[in-house]
Amino acid sequence: MNDGTDAPLALGIALLGVLASLITGPGAEGLYGAFLAVLMLAVAAHDARHYLIPNELTGAAFALALIRAAALVPDIGLEALLWPLARAGAVALPLLLLMALYRRWRGRDGLGLGDVKLAAVCGAWLDLVTVAAVIELSALLAIGAYAANAARQRQPLRATAFLPFGLFLAPAIWLGWLGETWYANRLGGWPG
Repeated sequence: MNDGTDAPLALGIALLGVLASLITGPGAEGLYGAFLAVLMLAVAAHDARHYLIPNELTGAAFALALIRAAALVPDIGLEALLWPLARAGAVALPLLLLMALYRRWRGRDGLGLGDVKLAAVCGAWLDLVTVAAVIELSALLAIGAYAANAARQRQPLRATAFLPFGLFLAPAIWLGWLGETWYANRLGGWPG
């Protein structure tokens, strides 16, 4: 759909994401979340249209995660960056391996490198338990949307269909941040 309604809809969604972030996250944390909301909306929109996740957007989101980590615990300096970097690696490396094995086994891509980089962003921002929930939710939503669209168009499901996974993963990353931030504020501490 590109009948002129895309821009106002995207702006409305971005404003809701920014507002929800500022309400949920106190002070600077809300600002980080607001920027994350806008970046993830841009990733989702670009992937939906082009089946491509721009490096500039994932790079900005990753850099923002590191800035946020350093700001949350400024007393420990560079050590504050270790956890987001370790989580990013713990999330991206298995997906990179899965991508390579699938390509070798099937002779075609099943997961794009942009999706792997976006998963690293997920790890940099979120606790590993939340990462698992976010990736599972994204996969289920992508499959569900594909199946519903195929049923609506009365077309059979194809194992070789392309799905813009970033369309589902990017907003789920922000929702994961929103949930973690809400939970941390409700309990008075950061989830472990």
